Amino acid sequence: MSAGESSGSVVRRILLGSQLRRLRESRGVTREAAGYSIRASESKISRMELGRVSFKARDVEDLLTLYGVTDEAERDSLLGLAREANMAGWWHSYGDVLPGWFQTYVGLEGAASLIRIFEVQFVHGLLQTEAYAHAVVSRGMRGASPAEIDRRVALRLERQKALVSERAPTFHAVLDEAALRRPYGEREVMRAQLRHLIDMSERPNITLQVIPFSHGGHAGESGSFTMLRFPESDLSDIVYLEQLTSALYLDKPEEVAQYEKAMATLAQDSPGTDESRDLLRGLLQLM
Repeated sequence: MSAGESSGSVVRRILLGSQLRRLRESRGVTREAAGYSIRASESKISRMELGRVSFKARDVEDLLTLYGVTDEAERDSLLGLAREANMAGWWHSYGDVLPGWFQTYVGLEGAASLIRIFEVQFVHGLLQTEAYAHAVVSRGMRGASPAEIDRRVALRLERQKALVSERAPTFHAVLDEAALRRPYGEREVMRAQLRHLIDMSERPNITLQVIPFSHGGHAGESGSFTMLRFPESDLSDIVYLEQLTSALYLDKPEEVAQYEKAMATLAQDSPGTDESRDLLRGLLQLM
């Protein structure tokens, strides 16, 4: 299974969940009643509708019957979506080091057609060199075994393949200058990381901007965030906010709009791509 196919399974799970929710609401069925029909709890229905659990064909069939979906073509389409949604993602082989709450993000990231990020702490994971990633993971997971650190770095490098694939997403990154000046690893690790950023910024699908200290305060005052957009028109944009032991996924239009505005302001206030490359070259000369 290709990375694109397995990543798409997460999107299909979310699409199926949203369609089941719309069908339930259109029939005036409560989550409690829906759960009772498939011998499950109200919270299980909620997780299904959010696309956070896998789907059993029998459960989907029973829910479709409850919601009055009798057209065979429509039923077959949704049951086919359920089968596709249950495909195991390539990242499942990293389950020993991949937190459950992050698995959903990896799938969504791999399925996105547009990824926009703002980062202030360190260089974003999709743009890290292997040595820099090793330094970041080692510092963030003090006490972890060398084998676990290596596995986490390998996962990060695997994720990066999407940026250089035939179906690579459009990637727009705004990095706070602090993320570039904060040292991770030895001097040569940082120098190699800056050179890598310069090289990656030349790729046609990547826009890289650096917002310098000289600008002062900026629209990213609340911290780092990621915005994901998908080729499926009926799937809304998602804002991903990572926390220490969990993450938030925002998809309400009014919340996404606030981050859209912040990202647009950050891009407007940052130097363009050529000037940002010059800034990176200047930092490289200082190291």
